Formats: sequence, C-alpha cells, structure tokens
Amino acid sequence: MTLVSTEWLNNNLSKVKIFDASWHLPNSNRDAKKEYLEKHIPAAIFWDIDEHSDKNSSHPHMISNLNYWTKMILNFGINNHDHIIVYDHSHLYSACRLWFVLRYFGHKKVSILNGGFKKWLKEKRIVSKKIDQIKQTNNYLINENIDWIKNKKQIDDNIKNNSFVLVDARSRDRFEGKKEEPRPGLKKGCVPGSKNIPFQDCIDVKTNTFKSKSKLINIFKDNNVDYYKPTVFMCGSGITACVLGLAYFLISDNNAVIYDGSFAEWGKK
Repeated sequence: MTLVSTEWLNNNLSKVKIFDASWHLPNSNRDAKKEYLEKHIPAAIFWDIDEHSDKNSSHPHMISNLNYWTKMILNFGINNHDHIIVYDHSHLYSACRLWFVLRYFGHKKVSILNGGFKKWLKEKRIVSKKIDQIKQTNNYLINENIDWIKNKKQIDDNIKNNSFVLVDARSRDRFEGKKEEPRPGLKKGCVPGSKNIPFQDCIDVKTNTFKSKSKLINIFKDNNVDYYKPTVFMCGSGITACVLGLAYFLISDNNAVIYDGSFAEWGKK
C-alpha cells in the first residue's frame, strides 16, 4: 500500500510505526516541531528533515550517508519488517520526501497517510501530546538503492544525450524564470530540456489527497511528460520532487529517481 486512508490508519494504529515528517518553508512562520509537541497522531515520532539531512553538504536537504541513516533508524526503534506510515501537516511534500528516503535505504513497507494531518484533524480523529518512549533496536539491514539518485554531472550530461526525461516540480513562474528563486545566489529559469509539473497539480486542494491514477496520468500527458520513459524528478531542494516521484510510482509502478541537489545546486550563479 503506497497510500493509506485516515480511516485505515485509525483502525490500525497499534500495528504500525508512524512518523510525523512535517516541515515548513522558512517564510511560513510555522514551527513544525512545536506543532508536533502540541498535537500529533498517537505514538507518532517526529522526523526533522533538516536535522536528518547531510550536514556536510553545502546544498540543503541532501540525503545523509548510510552510517548516519542506520544509527538514526536504530535510535528510532525501527525494524526491517515494520510497516511505517508517514504523514505531514502540509501538502504531503515532506511526507513524500521521507517515503522516498526510507525506500532509498531499502525499507520495504512504507506508506503515506493520504490527506495527511490536515485531513486527520478535519475528521476530528484522535490526537495526542504524549511523547512515547522509544525502545532502540540493535539490528537493521540497509540496502541502498544508489541508482535512485542523480548528481549534477549526470544532469549536465543528459542535456546533451537526452537519456532520461527531467521533470521539475517547482511552480511555473519559477520554472519559466518569471520569478526569483527564494534562495539567494541562484539564477532564474530551469535546466535546458527539462519539463515542468508543479507538484501542487497532483494534490486535490479540497481533501489534501493525491488525485486519482487517471487524473495523474492526464497531468503528466498535459505537461508533455512521457512517464513510460526513464524519468528523473527535481525541484528547489529535492523535497517537492518526491511528490512527483510518488505520483510517478502510482501511475507507472516504477521507482522514482531524484536529482537530489536540484535547483539549489544546478542553479548556482
């Protein structure tokens, strides 16, 4: 199950491990950790995207190394057989990022809460302030899928040889260079030859859930993206690209590939 409903999770709370992966843009004036401490789905563990990204990288939100990830997973008390449910309190983008990274490091059973915490709260489902004590595990097998990540050289090579379709999840204005990038020191525009599907197009605004498979297929077609060809996704810093990655997985059953540095790396002046 790639997506689980709020009803399903409500009925299976004791059978799963849950991560609150909420993250907000710096200009949103929201504090994800503070919001989690005020209320969260019972037994949810807070996962901080900034804390658990590669701190040695000059680019934001890069995937951490294998050793760090293994220690983090053990500290969170996760076993290889656990069914992990990920949610966030936004438009599913940071939940999709954790979904991608967990699977990148080989975890088999990972699902997104469709509709996220927004839908959960709207339906007045149970919330908690309690922070459960975590019993650390001492064994977790990592299987890193290194082919699921592209680097800048591979992106630059692709401009010449066109070996895969590169799809950018940023807004149309940013992609077309009509709007400045929110991060300083970046040029405007896009990678030559890339396509654009703003990630919000995949999400139903009213329910905060992913649109149906048929609608997602049409979104890819309407944006001239041949999803049956090798496809790589990017965005500003590798987060919202994972929304497109999940949509791509839903319609093609193929694993998502992400340009992790994204425009924060490629677009440097």
